[in-house]
Amino acid sequence: MRPAPLRLLPFVWGALGTAIVFTGVYLFFVRTYMGQVLDERSFAGADVWKGDLIDFAHAFLNALPAAAVVIGAIIAVVIVLVRRNWLVFIIAVIAAVAANVSTQVLKYSVLSRPSKGVDAGLANSLPSGHTAVAASAALVVFLVASPRYRPLAAVVGSVFTIAAGASTLVEQWHRPSDVIAGMLVVAFWGCIAGIVVAGLRLSPADPPVRSKLWALVWIAAACGVWAAIALIVTYTSTQNGTEHLFIAYAGGVSAIAATSFLLAAIGNRLYRALA
Repeated sequence: MRPAPLRLLPFVWGALGTAIVFTGVYLFFVRTYMGQVLDERSFAGADVWKGDLIDFAHAFLNALPAAAVVIGAIIAVVIVLVRRNWLVFIIAVIAAVAANVSTQVLKYSVLSRPSKGVDAGLANSLPSGHTAVAASAALVVFLVASPRYRPLAAVVGSVFTIAAGASTLVEQWHRPSDVIAGMLVVAFWGCIAGIVVAGLRLSPADPPVRSKLWALVWIAAACGVWAAIALIVTYTSTQNGTEHLFIAYAGGVSAIAATSFLLAAIGNRLYRALA
């Protein structure tokens, strides 16, 4: 077994990294004029191009809080009964609760959204609470799963989180940066949980499975490239007075997907180090 500092270090870097990226997302997309404009174009594009997705988004988001908690709890408890890793389960639940509480505290008590003349002076909505609920439920299942099934839990959890985050955009509850910030908050607490698990030497009893999830990384990269292109096009169109709302909307969804898939792949890699 590796020395404690070596087991902890990847999670420490992960926590610092997610905190730094979260800060960058907030400072650019909330505190600057251009960041607000880019976010708002995607927000407006979702309203124009939502089509029949609005019905799915409305039903999904209404059911999300209860469904995420109940279904996530049932799956996690079944896994725990088989693997008997109750302490990991408790740590995972505490991390999930901390992620959701800190999301609300950050949104309503710490962070603010200055008026830049971009929108109607809406209050700060970063980070997204619904996204945090979905991602934290996925986190609990991921943490208690065996190394053999963690890659599957990472993929399913990331897809579930993307559906929740994109639905808040379609429903006009949140901007893309809100969704990404919600994922980063949960990822941060996932790293904190990793520090605790590694520090207590709660390594999985099952042998490690070296699944690298390269397909997920490539999908995340493809989504990231499209999001970057869409951001550039949106920025350019804003500068010359034209609008490309669909491109902005698609770029926002792509950014959400890229973030979720990349965090899933990184999380799987970090926790593989505990096995």
